[in-house]
Amino acid sequence: MSPLSTIASNLTPSASDLTATIVTYRNPLVQLRRALKSLAGQTARVHLMMVDNAGEDAVAALANEFRASYLRAPTNLGFGKAHNLAFERLRGLSPYHLVLNPDVHFGPDVVRTLLEVMNGYPEFGVIMPKILYEDGSTQHLCKRLPTPWDLMMRRFGPQLAHRLFRSAMDRYELLDHDYDQPMEPPALSGCFLMLRNSVVDEVGLFDDRFFMYMEDVDLVRRIWSVSRALYYPAVSIVHGYEKGSYRDPRLAWRHVRSAIRYFAKWGWIQDPVRADLNSRI
Repeated sequence: MSPLSTIASNLTPSASDLTATIVTYRNPLVQLRRALKSLAGQTARVHLMMVDNAGEDAVAALANEFRASYLRAPTNLGFGKAHNLAFERLRGLSPYHLVLNPDVHFGPDVVRTLLEVMNGYPEFGVIMPKILYEDGSTQHLCKRLPTPWDLMMRRFGPQLAHRLFRSAMDRYELLDHDYDQPMEPPALSGCFLMLRNSVVDEVGLFDDRFFMYMEDVDLVRRIWSVSRALYYPAVSIVHGYEKGSYRDPRLAWRHVRSAIRYFAKWGWIQDPVRADLNSRI
């Protein structure tokens, strides 16, 4: 049997309103359980596939408990490649696909509401709800497309530089916009992205050259080449947002490598698409 074999799979086209994937790598079981309970409690029918980059038996058992499909990866594939693998297994089962982090939870009508918006507005290829911290405050995860300066200052700049360049950093995080109102950002967070599969068929899912970090920025800007992106704050989710790369040097290095790949792909200084999309909002 292949090490990527599906352990629990009930892939019937009539069984779901949308498909979903969660990629996990040694995430706490209590965290995963909360995410799975959120999906199980939706008023919409969701077929979930979990990809376990650590191959833990306890995660397989949890997936089985919640009647989710489960893929045990032979090695840590990274975020994008693991989601791509699951998406290919689920292709054709629904017009929509949800990319979901393991550290989120949300109320029962979130998926149904976003599906209604996507059904009513076919011009949008991706939608993201309002994202909250555990204390209820807003996470500012809508962004303009970054310049190297934006990422360097936000990630590595000292506090003095943060104060000196606060207006530029606020503009990058779209703090010049009202997060209680819908908007169409150039970049959205990969912690919760509902995708229109016909658009994904045109532009592809994640570029798996990004092991983790920046793959969501890359995907949403490609979606903008054929469609539009929507932030819809009428519904919200809670996201753990642990900022691992700020504490773990290995993750920080992965973040840097992904940023280098991103700018090598799209341009360090000259990036006409960045200039165009950033000027629209």
